[in-house]
Amino acid sequence: MRSSRSAARVVKKKVPTRPRSFVVSPSFIAKLRTNGSADWARATSTFILKHFKDAYKNVSAYRHFFERPGIDASSIRSGRDVKRIPPITKANYLRVHPWEKLCVAGSLASEPLVLTATSGSTGQPFYIPRTDEVHDASMVFHRLFMERSGLDPTKPTLVVVAFGMGVWIGGIITYEAFRRIAEGGWPLTVITPGMNKKEIFEALTHVAPAYEQVVLCGYPPFVKDLIDDAPEHGVDWKQWDVRIVCAAEAFSEHFREYLMQKTSMKDPYRSVMNIYGSAELGTMATETPLSVLLRRLAIKHEALYYKLFSEAHRLPTLAQFIPDLVSFEAGAGGEIYATGGTALPFIRYDIGDQGGVFSYADAVQMCTEVGISLAAEARHAGIDDTVMELPFVYLYERADLSVKLYGAIIYPEHVKIGLQNPILEKFITGRFTMTTEHDTKHNEYLEVNVELQRNVKDGEPIRAALVESIVKSLSSSSGEYKNNHVSIGDRVSPRIVFWPHEHPKYFHPGIKQRWVMRP
Repeated sequence: MRSSRSAARVVKKKVPTRPRSFVVSPSFIAKLRTNGSADWARATSTFILKHFKDAYKNVSAYRHFFERPGIDASSIRSGRDVKRIPPITKANYLRVHPWEKLCVAGSLASEPLVLTATSGSTGQPFYIPRTDEVHDASMVFHRLFMERSGLDPTKPTLVVVAFGMGVWIGGIITYEAFRRIAEGGWPLTVITPGMNKKEIFEALTHVAPAYEQVVLCGYPPFVKDLIDDAPEHGVDWKQWDVRIVCAAEAFSEHFREYLMQKTSMKDPYRSVMNIYGSAELGTMATETPLSVLLRRLAIKHEALYYKLFSEAHRLPTLAQFIPDLVSFEAGAGGEIYATGGTALPFIRYDIGDQGGVFSYADAVQMCTEVGISLAAEARHAGIDDTVMELPFVYLYERADLSVKLYGAIIYPEHVKIGLQNPILEKFITGRFTMTTEHDTKHNEYLEVNVELQRNVKDGEPIRAALVESIVKSLSSSSGEYKNNHVSIGDRVSPRIVFWPHEHPKYFHPGIKQRWVMRP
């Protein structure tokens, strides 16, 4: 007769585990400071090649995707060959294959994962699994910011995470980054109110006075709202040494100066960091004191601007990336390809942004060609101690037809649905052009220019109904927009501008309608 102990024995199936490709270590941090531009160029191609081989071996969906173009995987042998690897997109890869087939074999059963959802603005949300490696990588970027920020690492610091919480990546990954920094010895206290203004101002009123230093993290327009609204809640930013971490959209140097002036921050290079991140890959690149300096030099020197950036009429975000964490390439049409990922790898992923990539050595050379010494400018700005020869990526945000509003992506098709209302159709044609603008106080808003029907002279009677209809459509289409609307209300309601029928500014007859205009 079998013993009860024997009968109760459970045989567990052993699932192969994927070795971690990245662990934060003192040697890794030291490499960031000692590697030269040529070292990082080699690291970029090596990183992409390794991730390609790993994905081809361990991800069934990627093998299927790669075999279809008819390229022999064995011919991809060196860094020079990676340009022949076909880029992946949401359309040709992520939404074609079953979700579990996109992940590394065994990872769903063997690894602790965190799921993040994309906004769902293009349809159903897409879920991205990530491991602690993504949080560790984010920690590196945030730690570098803290070390460069000028804050005193011996003084208690309150970190206010005002990114959206929930299934979106911004709030959780920021919390995880600062929690890891605290575990490393920095006396940080982290509070996560998300985009709840009431909770934020209560924390600033009742908790923050115990701290001398505050780090405020959030979407640029929301951070500005908090700074502007603070006096109404009895909050004086000048009582703290403040630093700001932003993400999700670009902002101007004038906007940076505005934040500094309102909070009494002194150093434009160290005080505010903008992050280039995504739901797919987490924190991918960040502004550094050097990238801010280079951007400001480009604004002052037109010749340098034309050398650095591919589109003269747009000011991009300029950031530095760490090729051992996420690597970038520029496509022939200005697309940005990103390679990285953990449980769900991304190999030359067309992330939907337009921009370019250049090395530190390229930046030095382009400055020299217009009579500027980048090293001398860094010394003059007092940031030479922060310089790392990491490569740069610049971006103009999304290449698809969309705008961003408080971090949420707004697509024209969802505004169209808002206009397709029987009550409204006798007043408007359904044609519109939308853009994200800023008023004289730098408040961001969504402007929707709407065409009136031929015999309608005034759209005022339907303005409120039109706003309500658009808000309803956007809220049902985008979880991020809905969350923002619940949190901050009319800040994200559209501002409607009515135009006469076939007005040439936006509705010239006989040409294709432009649904999105860049500011």
